[in-house]
Amino acid sequence: MKIAIGCDPNAQTVKEELIKYIEKKGYGEVTDFGSEDPIYAHTAIKVAESVAAKEYDRGILICGTGIGVSLAANKVKGAYAALISDIYSATRARLSNNANIACMGAFTTGSKVREGMVDAFLTNEFVSGCASQPKVDAFVAYDNSRENGNGQK
Repeated sequence: MKIAIGCDPNAQTVKEELIKYIEKKGYGEVTDFGSEDPIYAHTAIKVAESVAAKEYDRGILICGTGIGVSLAANKVKGAYAALISDIYSATRARLSNNANIACMGAFTTGSKVREGMVDAFLTNEFVSGCASQPKVDAFVAYDNSRENGNGQK
């Protein structure tokens, strides 16, 4: 699995801890999209574009609360970023919602919870045909109908 990860400067230590954790667990190849830009939207959009383009299988974004990076990432067509705050939400983000990017807060979750969220997000797969399938189909259809930043669908 190829994983893109990025954050704002406030979450740099958390990002580095998660990279080590992901590598230790053997989940796949991790690419660090940085943490230097104080405008978290820039990093979030780069990660989201790479995941939406299928250059990476999953993305992980971190800021103080995870809210800002999730808002920014979800502006990218084909990016489905879920704000996760616990292991259950991380699991459901994959199983029920087919999220391809997990967003989390450096200031709102502890290290063990973050590790559990990463485990859940990277080891679960969307259950095709599940009760949530029509809901996922609806937002994907809407996403596919909108133009990208270049005026093209």
